[in-house]
Amino acid sequence: MTRLSASRLFVALAVLVGGPAFAAEAVPGPTPQELIETSAKKMLAALDSDREAARKDPGRVEKLVEEILLPGFDTDESARRVLGTHWARATPEDRQRFIDAFYHSLLRNYGSALAEFTADRMVVLPFRGDLSTGNATVRTEVKRKDGTRVPVNYTLHATPKGWKAWDVSIEGISYVRNFRNDVGAEISKNGLAAVIERLERENRAGTGAPTKAPTKAPAQ
Repeated sequence: MTRLSASRLFVALAVLVGGPAFAAEAVPGPTPQELIETSAKKMLAALDSDREAARKDPGRVEKLVEEILLPGFDTDESARRVLGTHWARATPEDRQRFIDAFYHSLLRNYGSALAEFTADRMVVLPFRGDLSTGNATVRTEVKRKDGTRVPVNYTLHATPKGWKAWDVSIEGISYVRNFRNDVGAEISKNGLAAVIERLERENRAGTGAPTKAPTKAPAQ
């Protein structure tokens, strides 16, 4: 698998994300298991209804991703973890620009990869863990065309707005850690502004001029 294909696969499977621990009974909405299974099946069913149109129109897929999957994805938390120590040194404006660029990068990469998946290739495995810790891992398997089963584990945390996912590990490789390693090296060499500008260029080239991400409180 090429580096670009692997990156797109990571993003495509990264349905959700996490924060501080809350008592399990106080977390609103579905459980982590229900959230992953419902969102993924709804998304794949929407794609299966007209897969040829999905392949021909990336914008259609990206719209589905934004409407169905990303509401359960804690983009701010994931972006903060990707930047790591660089987050503390970034200005509020650069943080928000990175979050917006990261958000649209997710849309773009989801769209290019999800059109290749079908609902019958994903299985959600029985949950193991203790939700009272405020953290959870949901284990799934995705079957490739050759029949190979690939383990895909989603990392979530409890927030006042419900369970949110912030990372996915595929065959033991963390998407956030992998992205952070690449971005960290690039920031050290060229600076955060250059990385943001690259992401923004890629987003414009892939989907046209990006629209604004959902309005959020300024990143602190």
